[in-house]
Amino acid sequence: MSVTNGLETRRADIARRPLYRRQELDPPYWGCEDDYGKTVFGRDDFGRMAELLGRLKGRFVLSINDVPQVRELFGGFALEPVELNYTITKGAGTPARELIVGG
Repeated sequence: MSVTNGLETRRADIARRPLYRRQELDPPYWGCEDDYGKTVFGRDDFGRMAELLGRLKGRFVLSINDVPQVRELFGGFALEPVELNYTITKGAGTPARELIVGG
């Protein structure tokens, strides 16, 4: 199975899941769509995700970077900004802002 076919199969599987289950999402950050691999997640997938979340018959939590484009796309949901430090190794880390999006 090619990577592309595998991804399409996975997307089809996700689309068939019942919309009443609690969902926890951690997509790539806005502007970092290729971090999971090229063609795995595109900029237009954020809008599709917001649309699907709007139809969800359950609760969800999404964490994503806090940028104006994200606030615009997910503005119909509860948004909670948080400040944190990104750390990979020991040290102070890098200050960052994220949004917790809930519905």
